[in-house]
Amino acid sequence: MDTTAAAVHQVGRRAYAVEAGLIGFDGIPALQESMEEMRAQPLRWLGAIADGGRIAAFVAWKSPAGENIVDIDRVCVDPAWFRCGLASRLINHLLVDLAPSGDARVSTGADNGPAVALYEGLGFARIGTIERAPGLHMAQFQLERD
Repeated sequence: MDTTAAAVHQVGRRAYAVEAGLIGFDGIPALQESMEEMRAQPLRWLGAIADGGRIAAFVAWKSPAGENIVDIDRVCVDPAWFRCGLASRLINHLLVDLAPSGDARVSTGADNGPAVALYEGLGFARIGTIERAPGLHMAQFQLERD
């Protein structure tokens, strides 16, 4: 379990480092967190495993108590696996098989063009932009489902 958590943590750090470059902000909270802080998050995790058992990508989410919402907290792809369709396949699997009902929410850096295109391509509608921290503008998306 510690080996898997360490691998997930490293994939997340590599993915968020790329996002930090795209949005011009290196204070992304998940980029700064320790492995212990990551493990303490109340999230469910789904990963994509490459040949040799290496983690290539993951998605993490939660469904707040009493709400029929899928709150996607993290979508990370190891840069070695960019543009292979892993993020869209993981999100589709999550929304079709694991959490097939309720609206879905996700956010990303407003200037993260690849992530914005991913969410829009999956049918998410941009519902706003907020400033989470000075210099950190987050685009918010929602997918309305029956």
